[in-house]
Amino acid sequence: MKSEVYINDEFGPRYVVHVRDPKLGMEGVLVIDNTNLGPGKGGIRMTPNVTEEEVRRLARGMTLKNALAGIPFGGAKAGIVMPVEVSRDKAMKKKFVQSFARLLKPLLINGYIAGPDVNSGETEMRWFADAAGDWRSATGKPSGYTKKGAKKGKWRGLPHELGSTGFGVAHATAIAAELKGIPIKGAVVAIEGFGNVGTFAMKFLIEMGAKVVAIADSRMTAYLPSGLDHKKMMAVKKKTSSVANYPGAKALPHDDVFGLPVDILIPAAVTDVIHEGNKDSIQAKIIVEAANIPMRESVEKYLHNKGILIVPDFVANAGGVISSYAEYIGASPEYMFKIVKKKVSDATRAVISAALKGRRNPREVAVEIAKKKVAAAGK
Repeated sequence: MKSEVYINDEFGPRYVVHVRDPKLGMEGVLVIDNTNLGPGKGGIRMTPNVTEEEVRRLARGMTLKNALAGIPFGGAKAGIVMPVEVSRDKAMKKKFVQSFARLLKPLLINGYIAGPDVNSGETEMRWFADAAGDWRSATGKPSGYTKKGAKKGKWRGLPHELGSTGFGVAHATAIAAELKGIPIKGAVVAIEGFGNVGTFAMKFLIEMGAKVVAIADSRMTAYLPSGLDHKKMMAVKKKTSSVANYPGAKALPHDDVFGLPVDILIPAAVTDVIHEGNKDSIQAKIIVEAANIPMRESVEKYLHNKGILIVPDFVANAGGVISSYAEYIGASPEYMFKIVKKKVSDATRAVISAALKGRRNPREVAVEIAKKKVAAAGK
């Protein structure tokens, strides 16, 4: 878990904790970046090559995201080195997750609250909370999770499988398009990533009237200029395991999704997918960062200078952590969707309006707003 770039400044990180279970061979890292606004909140990334550097970058993003969203959480992130063979073995994966939870127990709730991320969802959050012995130690749990002792009308689980992040991404996209002068109804969209975030972003954008012409999964891209249907695409993916089998769509290599002639490009999968090698192929007028850190800041600045409007990740994908807050206070799914729409829309409008007015990079504007909130809380 070697790190290459360290973030060390007046905001954090407060804690960088490496844990290891010699019996299982499990290794993990927790970075609690800042707790001025509340306990550190962020998901657990479970991939074979997760690094401390990656987790540090993600933790800082959570500090900014939670501050900008106006919820009482600090920023944190965690990672478990999850070999492919362990990820495919449910029993072994459970042992890894629960070992990680037990080793972090002294820091949980007051210092860190877990949540879903890459390769982790409601099942993994249930395992984590069970091992920690407290339902408050993780959000994103199944909707029926431990209602024992709950107050009447209170919920104990709001899984990300409800689509909160993709719902927020869709609303961020609509606001950015409006401010850029592109009506969302009829806007041409390409989405890279067809996991939880990408599938729901597609669903809600189509409901808004957008035309999603391309979807990429981890291997291929399906491209249909006349527009893809959400339900049909879900069925194709489930039945064949590949979006490329969508009837009538052109099957393209995965990376071709970045260079398609669209109004809006939404990277909704993993880190650093837009890079030096493909940045010049992008034709989109707007990029909405549904994934966490889908490109390095140097690439983002380059594209901004080319005139592409970019909605930063911690603005666009805040729906998931806002849902986590709703779960933490025991709110209903209806209330959760209501506050996700309001908070993501308000934050997107504030950041993009200021960026366009001042001809500034939206990330610089968003970071400035968020840091002011964190600094004020620190005083």
